[in-house]
Amino acid sequence: MSEQPLNPSTAAAPDDDAADTAPAGPRPTGSTAADVAADEAAALRAASFERARRLRMEPRFPGGPAADPAGSHHERRIRSFQPRRSRVTTGQQDALERLWPKWGLDIDGQRVLDLAELFDGLPVVLEIGFGMGEATAQMAADDPGTGILAVDVHTPGQGNLLGLADKAGSTNVRVANGDAVILLREMLAPESLDGLRVYFPDPWPKARHHKRRLIQPEFLDLVAPVLRPGAVVHCATDWEPYAEQMLEVLTAHPRFENTAADGGYAPRPAFRPLTRFEGQGLDKGHVVHDVLFARV
Repeated sequence: MSEQPLNPSTAAAPDDDAADTAPAGPRPTGSTAADVAADEAAALRAASFERARRLRMEPRFPGGPAADPAGSHHERRIRSFQPRRSRVTTGQQDALERLWPKWGLDIDGQRVLDLAELFDGLPVVLEIGFGMGEATAQMAADDPGTGILAVDVHTPGQGNLLGLADKAGSTNVRVANGDAVILLREMLAPESLDGLRVYFPDPWPKARHHKRRLIQPEFLDLVAPVLRPGAVVHCATDWEPYAEQMLEVLTAHPRFENTAADGGYAPRPAFRPLTRFEGQGLDKGHVVHDVLFARV
């Protein structure tokens, strides 16, 4: 996993300022040169906003993930992720161009997904934040009878996961690009998921940033309706204060029940691979906590 935020999207805020920059119309007769210049400047600003809007909606690669799939359809809000920009390798670009039309989807908030059709009838687990995709690809290969809907906004990671799944011959992975909150709220049917995985999300360690942490009561309110009864929410983190928050928030929520008999943390399940990022944390003396709660 990556130390970068694993929560979903690079989606930019809507262009609320664009309307303010558009020219109001032709100037009345007698306008000064300064008035004409102001109109021309406003028109240039409006054109620039429109170009930027179109670019955010277009994929970086032919047939690939859009830069801003939800566009301006959804409101501004505090986001639990931070956009990441890094170079896409030739192999990752090749995987995106070949496999995105088959296994990728943009979170545009404009439709409800038919997961049964998307995964050929397999039970589906949602994974939010997969970094470079190594652990996700391994879990998919180890359990071909479970579909994994993997969400992230990191384009190199999206390409890497697609390439790894293809190399392993796994057909049970779909990669979703965009904001997981929009996916949960707008694009998933009630009781359509068999589980949720959130592994090593950004801990936002500074107190003023705690509101950006993904595991919050409001987030669980979105998660609960789309999970089937008995579906498990599985979180893991090496940041102990965040682990404490995860345990506290999930324990307090009426729709979730701790699977650990003592009401605390759970042992790492065998199906969750030990990731490179996790190994680095252990080498530094970090303690990794797993939290598993069932939807009731």
